[in-house]
Amino acid sequence: MKVLVINAGSSSLKYQLYDMRDESVLASGRVERIGMDSSIVTHEPAGKPEVRDVSEILEHVTAVKRVIDMLTHKEHGVIGSMNEIDAVGHRIVHGGEVFKSSVLVTQDVKLEIRRLFDLAPLHNPAHMMGITAVESNLPHVPQAVVFDTAFHQTMPNTSYLYPIPKVLYRRHKIRRYGFHGTSHSYVSGQAAAYLGMPLKSLKMVSCHIGNGASCAAILNGESFDTSMGMTPLEGLMMGTRSGDIDPAIVPFVMNKEELTLNEVNSMLNKHSGMIAISGISSDMREITEAMEDGDKNAKLAFDMYVYRLKKYIGAYAAAMNGIDTLVFTAGVGENSAAVRKAVCEGITFLGIELDDERNAIRSKEAREISKDSSRVKVLVVPTNEELLIARDTYELVKAAHSS
Repeated sequence: MKVLVINAGSSSLKYQLYDMRDESVLASGRVERIGMDSSIVTHEPAGKPEVRDVSEILEHVTAVKRVIDMLTHKEHGVIGSMNEIDAVGHRIVHGGEVFKSSVLVTQDVKLEIRRLFDLAPLHNPAHMMGITAVESNLPHVPQAVVFDTAFHQTMPNTSYLYPIPKVLYRRHKIRRYGFHGTSHSYVSGQAAAYLGMPLKSLKMVSCHIGNGASCAAILNGESFDTSMGMTPLEGLMMGTRSGDIDPAIVPFVMNKEELTLNEVNSMLNKHSGMIAISGISSDMREITEAMEDGDKNAKLAFDMYVYRLKKYIGAYAAAMNGIDTLVFTAGVGENSAAVRKAVCEGITFLGIELDDERNAIRSKEAREISKDSSRVKVLVVPTNEELLIARDTYELVKAAHSS
């Protein structure tokens, strides 16, 4: 079975085509600047040169058609015809309380995703455009949706409820949902496999830290708590997001600076975090380089980032009454030895002993960076959300065919 994985944004679309016989990637790529006459399609077929094309792509239906054209092209395609695409899997940011696992797309599922637009106005509408575009181009191909929030639906109410009037939860479903669930689910399973231990026997903290960042407390294979909340703004300090702040800051700043709701929302999501403190960048690589060159603001941003990450790891160790495994993943987690070192050296009381030589190694494979004597095993596990989406899609379609 060949599964096409799509992650649709409002003006972009990323894709990967998998051959599920060996889970190999046949091709990957992206369509950027959808809605403009200078849209860019970048196609990367396995074993062949990258192809880049600039043309007019005004909406997602055309974008998906261009993807199919690339995949079936005589020279740089990887399949003979679109009939070889057996299923399509989509990433959906928000599944609310309704979706506790991945599901096949039906009319009822689409209606429910639309009802959730208010909870993810920047993401879910774009994902729906992706589903509709596939329907237009591949009308008879089954589609599945995999939700970022589904993994966190195992959280107890002590974790997901906010201490505000409960009527707000009943009326508007204001609660902690958590995000990056696809990544946390994937890396926790990979970590357990690497250690040769049952996932259900482990107390694990997973740190998905990139431009967006979240921690998850994973107890016996299930999400017990996570740092992102009703939206991806809560929790850790991020590239451009503030993370946790005193909520009273919002009305105070709105009043003092005469900001609108949209302006303060933009401030917290796009102009805060690392970029605000460092004054130079939201990219950890640039922050680290500037810090090493003596930039005090860059060092402050780095130290604040690490400090807040340590606080969450410590809090989750307390919440689970211990920790067996600490996992780093995503852009910063996989590539910044400096961040991993600073975090681990600040939480040695948990039983963490970092091995500097192991930590300095760069690899695309899962690896341990703690010493053999470390009571808590520290791992770096490259995330692969697309592969998990492909696996879920494959299993759902296979089950539907056999029933």
